[in-house]
Amino acid sequence: MVRRKATLMGVILVTSRSFSDGDLDLVERAAQAGHRILRGPAHHDLDELRVLLHGADAWIAGTGPVTDAHLAAGAKLKVVARYGVGTEAVDLEAARERGIPVTNTPGANADAVADHAVGLMLAALRTIPDGDRRVRHGDWSVRRGRELGAATVGIVGFGRIGQGVARRLGGFGPRLLASDPFLPAELVHDRGAEPVALDDLFHTADVITLHAPGGQRLVDADRLAGMRPGTVLVNTARGDLVDEQAVADALRDGTLAGYAADTLDGDTAAHDSPLLDPDLADRVIVTPHLGAQTTQAVDNMGSLSLGDVLAVLRGAAPAHPVPAPASAPEETR
Repeated sequence: MVRRKATLMGVILVTSRSFSDGDLDLVERAAQAGHRILRGPAHHDLDELRVLLHGADAWIAGTGPVTDAHLAAGAKLKVVARYGVGTEAVDLEAARERGIPVTNTPGANADAVADHAVGLMLAALRTIPDGDRRVRHGDWSVRRGRELGAATVGIVGFGRIGQGVARRLGGFGPRLLASDPFLPAELVHDRGAEPVALDDLFHTADVITLHAPGGQRLVDADRLAGMRPGTVLVNTARGDLVDEQAVADALRDGTLAGYAADTLDGDTAAHDSPLLDPDLADRVIVTPHLGAQTTQAVDNMGSLSLGDVLAVLRGAAPAHPVPAPASAPEETR
């Protein structure tokens, strides 16, 4: 039997639902290092978190907001480890001013999200969910789809996930375009895609997949109007990247043939999204933010976030610090 240390030196608040829910027992790992895991709500409601934050030495935070008020409530906090990649919900400037390092888990779930993006492309191009629904109601009529290998695929954001999508698509054989303002054209070429300007990508691609950071609007009515009729749009990044009403309108007028997403604007609170209207059910696919939810990704995110927390708590530098706010943002997830 593995013996735990007798003295608990610190409290690690965890507000990610899936932490230590894979093959690795990270709660035991924390205990072996002399720390106790304390669970908190994933939505990060400050009224519920205030008491928990007051006694926490470190915080492994989920996708909910991490504001200056949250940090003020955590007077003992020595580190905030974002369980995932995107940090747009974290007030990085407030953390810097309070001397609290923020970390994330770059690349931990890139393979999982890239897999999911390709799966959504295929599902949308071949209308797989709609076909399943119709068969269950006795309708065996066929909707003709399109082959991925015959398409031009545009990848918006060519970081770890975008490059992972490009590698996976290599076996299908489509033409690949990529737009990323932070990468040199030579690197994009080396990773298997043609570098293009964002507007050119939207004008040219038959399938567009979004892997850019949140906090910006990339798809609006004007950009949709310039797309090729029948385009398929995939979003495994952030819901706020798209104007959902404009996307719904584009689906109805045929500009878009399909929209497949792993989240909606507002995430689990997006019950009134126009993309959930019943008349769009045959053209819209939405999954419940499960792109990163594989056993391997959960283990990776948990291990990296806990590793950084333990490093800071023992007085060492974390391996994955988030750059200062003025630096270029990373892709999401």
